[in-house]
Amino acid sequence: MSLAEWLRSFRALHDRARSGSLAPGEVAGYRAGRDELARAMLAAQQVMMKAGELPRRQLRASRALQVDLDFGKEKARAVTLDVSAGGFGALLARPPVPGDPVRIALRLPEQEPISCVARVVDVKVLPGNARASFAFTGLSPDDVERLEIFVFDCVLDQLP
Repeated sequence: MSLAEWLRSFRALHDRARSGSLAPGEVAGYRAGRDELARAMLAAQQVMMKAGELPRRQLRASRALQVDLDFGKEKARAVTLDVSAGGFGALLARPPVPGDPVRIALRLPEQEPISCVARVVDVKVLPGNARASFAFTGLSPDDVERLEIFVFDCVLDQLP
C-alpha cells in the first residue's frame, strides 16, 4: 500500500472516529494507525520519546487556542503555541514557577472547553514574556480522546 493510499484509508477511519461511528472492532486499528502516523511525524521532527510513551500523546500541533489559567493567587488568559494530548505551550506575560499546578480551561473549536489541572513543566524567560510548557494531569479518557482527535485533525490538515 502506498503512503497516499494509507493516508486516504486512515483519514476515512479518522473521520468516522471523530463522528463516533467506528465499529468496536475498528478502534484498535485506528489507534494503531494514530500511533504509526505520530511515530513518523515525531521521527521527521527528530523528537525522542521516552520508553513507554504513546506516540499519539506526544505529537504536537502548532495551533493557537485560548486557554484560561488559574494559578490560585493570579489568573491569566493566553493563546497556545502548540498543543498535544499530553500538554501545551503558551507565551505568558510573567513566568510561572516550574512544578506548580495550575487550573486550566482550554477552548477547542466548536466543543466544550477541556478543564483540568496542569503542571508547569518548563519555563524559558524571554525579553518581555515567558514561554511556558504545561503537562495535563488527571485528564479523563474522554478528554484525552478529544485532544488526540483534535491534534490529528490539525496534522491531517497539513498533509497532502
